[in-house]
Amino acid sequence: MVTVTTSSPAILQPCNKHASRGAVVRYFPPLLWGKRTSYGHSVRTTSDETARSSRGLQPSPATGAAAAGEQGDTIRRLQNGPDVRGVALDGEMGRPVDLTPLAVEVIAESFGEWLREQQQLGSDDKEELRVSVGRDPRLSGPRLSAALFAGLARAGCAVFDMGLATTPACFMSTILPGFNYDASIMMTASHLPYTHNGLKFFTKRGGLTSANVENICDRAAHKYVARKMGLGRSASGMPPPVVMRVDLMSAYAQHLRDTIKQRVAHPTHHDTPLHGFKIVVNAGNGCGGFFAWDVLERLGADTTGSLQLQPDGTFPNHMPNPEDPTAMSLTRDAVLAHGADLGVVFDTDVDRSGVVDDTGEAINGDRLIALMSAIVLGEHPGTMVVTDARGSDGLTRFIESRGGGHCLYRVGYRNVIDKGVQLNEEGVETHLMMETTGHGALKENYFLDDGAYMVVKIIIEMVRMKPAGSEGGVGSLIADLEEPVESVLLRMNILGETKYAKQNGITVVEAFKKYIEGDKLSGWMLDDCGDCSVGEGCLVDTNDQPIDVDAYMYRAKLYDENKRQVGMVHIRQSVHNPNIALNMQSYVPGGCKSMARDLYKRFFLATGVKDFVDVSEVEKFVK
Repeated sequence: MVTVTTSSPAILQPCNKHASRGAVVRYFPPLLWGKRTSYGHSVRTTSDETARSSRGLQPSPATGAAAAGEQGDTIRRLQNGPDVRGVALDGEMGRPVDLTPLAVEVIAESFGEWLREQQQLGSDDKEELRVSVGRDPRLSGPRLSAALFAGLARAGCAVFDMGLATTPACFMSTILPGFNYDASIMMTASHLPYTHNGLKFFTKRGGLTSANVENICDRAAHKYVARKMGLGRSASGMPPPVVMRVDLMSAYAQHLRDTIKQRVAHPTHHDTPLHGFKIVVNAGNGCGGFFAWDVLERLGADTTGSLQLQPDGTFPNHMPNPEDPTAMSLTRDAVLAHGADLGVVFDTDVDRSGVVDDTGEAINGDRLIALMSAIVLGEHPGTMVVTDARGSDGLTRFIESRGGGHCLYRVGYRNVIDKGVQLNEEGVETHLMMETTGHGALKENYFLDDGAYMVVKIIIEMVRMKPAGSEGGVGSLIADLEEPVESVLLRMNILGETKYAKQNGITVVEAFKKYIEGDKLSGWMLDDCGDCSVGEGCLVDTNDQPIDVDAYMYRAKLYDENKRQVGMVHIRQSVHNPNIALNMQSYVPGGCKSMARDLYKRFFLATGVKDFVDVSEVEKFVK
């Protein structure tokens, strides 16, 4: 276990020097991120392990051996697809704190070791890898950052602290001139409650895959067990690391400003192309406030009416989430009250976004994918668009009506992005990859899911529409999108101990597939939309190099007695939580309740599935 002690602030070193190696860094309270503050802080931690070793205390071998397996699984269960997530603060009912400083330290150290192997550097190689670190404003951030710095330093990495930052900026720190770090880690739990936190990993090639993170967590599990037992390499005697504080966010904001100026190329005011436009930003007290201050206002936009721009790790108003009804409603009210041309909603770490048009219409989910598809297909006619398998048939028709192709794929932003990369490698031009939650990546932007860059594309289109004499705002671009009559999402908690949740989830989802294949649900058919879409229930690629499955899921369609399609159901394991998500879309009024009732009576109650999953939410919905 790692404990944190408070001392006087460290003297920060210039960012053009490398950090020395070690396991101790200094801490002082985090800076408030205001309109013109700089970013970052430094931290000092000490280790229980070091203290125990100095007193000569060791656990008994028998006790250690008995606990080792379970303790190692504590780390492995922190993996959530391509990320690490866990509970970092007390207050989560029924969920103990598992993302502890020690857990973060061993994961960071294991990432550093994995990175050295990828760079083909041996453990004795003196070359330091340069790793940047950013975080969102969660209350656990400063304490866990201390452990993160220590772990990276133990792996021989030079650490560059960006302080409060966004997830896309972390990746861009490996690309932008003047930085060009070897890798980056973002500490965030996205839209999850303030008690949670997590880690996202990047190299110059992009985000890590689920298999990469599984490898890292397995390494970390062995370290975690050893240190809990007082074994393994001690941090004592190692010089403290010097953590360099860097202002990456200013460079990243300039990158976004330059993109808008160059693409708009305004003939009379090149440096202020947003002059005359009103744009409301709702940052939800996450990390998105910079977009109003350092991007929009500096390009001439009026951001009056913007909401919750100051970071607050308790998220007192609503969770920063473009899917959150409160977030969208408040943004809509602000847009209408101030006569804004556009409203923008970011999630906590700004890798997702949604918008509100000038009429107050929320544009997220399928609508956001349709809007981005219209923009990208205008620039790249005929391109393929990859989405997750929750996309509607109406969205497919919208994309195809504009000459594009629609590849439906597995839920999970990393899955969708990786599929787009794979298609491009196989010669299928694919410029847009989007998940219905608001994650969106573009080929032109390093295949990076960047919520701010996505909004930049929409703003550029909005500005271009004005001199072209287009009627209406950006919402007019999707006026012909056909949407389901009803859409419902129900979640069913997986029963039993958390450590068995993944396998129990697989059991439920696979039972759904087998029940339909066995013709025990008449009228239901597993969906097969083509070679690279949801054939075989989103699980099996027809490619030579299939992408790893990180969560099991199937999509099925229901037909009435006249063989007319009533709707669609998508059932899947959640990657981030121990539950099963049931997405339903209906093309007729009352269809979602009819489908749910059919599943409840003829599947959930008729099988042993109810022993694995709590179906009370489905029962409540059908009644």
